[in-house]
Amino acid sequence: MKNYLNFEQDIRDLEKELENLKDPYNNEGLSEVNTEKISELQSDIDSKLKNIYSNLNPWQKTLVARHEDRPKSKFFIDNLFEDFISLSGDRYYGEDKSVICGFAKFNNQSVLVIGQEKGEDLEGRIEHNFGMMRPEGYRKSVRLMKLADKFNIPIIIFVDTPGAYPGVGAEERGQAEAIAKSIECSMELKVPTISIIIGEGGSGGAIALASSSKVIMFENAIYSVISPEGCATILWRDPKKTLEAATAMRLSSKDLLDLKVIDEIIEEPVGGAHRDKNFILNKVKLVLTNNLDKFSALSRDEIYNQRKEKFLSIGRNNGFTSTSNKRNSLSIDNNLIYNFLNKVKSKKILLIIGILIFFFSISIYFI
Repeated sequence: MKNYLNFEQDIRDLEKELENLKDPYNNEGLSEVNTEKISELQSDIDSKLKNIYSNLNPWQKTLVARHEDRPKSKFFIDNLFEDFISLSGDRYYGEDKSVICGFAKFNNQSVLVIGQEKGEDLEGRIEHNFGMMRPEGYRKSVRLMKLADKFNIPIIIFVDTPGAYPGVGAEERGQAEAIAKSIECSMELKVPTISIIIGEGGSGGAIALASSSKVIMFENAIYSVISPEGCATILWRDPKKTLEAATAMRLSSKDLLDLKVIDEIIEEPVGGAHRDKNFILNKVKLVLTNNLDKFSALSRDEIYNQRKEKFLSIGRNNGFTSTSNKRNSLSIDNNLIYNFLNKVKSKKILLIIGILIFFFSISIYFI
């Protein structure tokens, strides 16, 4: 049974009518299939889908990104990779089923695959904790990323999570520290890392696995520091102002590409990735092949430097500041405090500063 979003009601009615026409054994008994009417309805459905999905607002894109039928990480792992060997455990606490990790073959090349998995049905969603990773999940990812780096194996990551798990147990086991360590590890790797945001990219739960050489998004995916509902509750004290929040956060793939937060967008079929999974599968395969081929020509140090330069340049062109985008402006040589400390290396200046501090302390004492 298909699931429809609230702005797809017209599509639902037309597709229901189409299914009835395609069934010759309907409630009225045996009848002929009206092929002409079927063609007209299908054309009407395609036209309405194209019109709706070419004019989605940011909140509607959020709903599409969360669609129940949207292809999950496991779908891509099962259909894109060969000889996948799942690996479990963080060697500290336990196993986290919200993230699937393992080594596999892609185009006869060894790769490490990491995928945040939400689950297909209610039972699967509960088993995978709705894609919300615990500390042991991040530590498992770090363990395997370091192993891949040691053997010079590229890393492919599928990001799809509303955020890191906010439970008391997770916080007690060091959720924030685990996320920080994951980001740190991702930035230090000298192998190519490709993160693909296939649905939701929520908060630190997503960025922990999206600090990659290439960050790629599906056309209707989202990537944000907080959910629109959470943002609306904090800023407007009204969780219903989700459209205003989603618009202000610029969480869509197009906005993030303009800000250079992401590197590439994968086109989805009309109506979303869930309407044609083979189409999106072929697109992902093509993007992965092209990017891995480009990275194969780079040395380990070049891969490391490329990632570092990419993240240092975010927001320095047209996004968040009007200052120069030169990397030198981020260096320690241009730091005001550093320059001041260099100037006071003279013993005379240090002596004067010491005398001033002494007299200042005496005056405070007598006051």
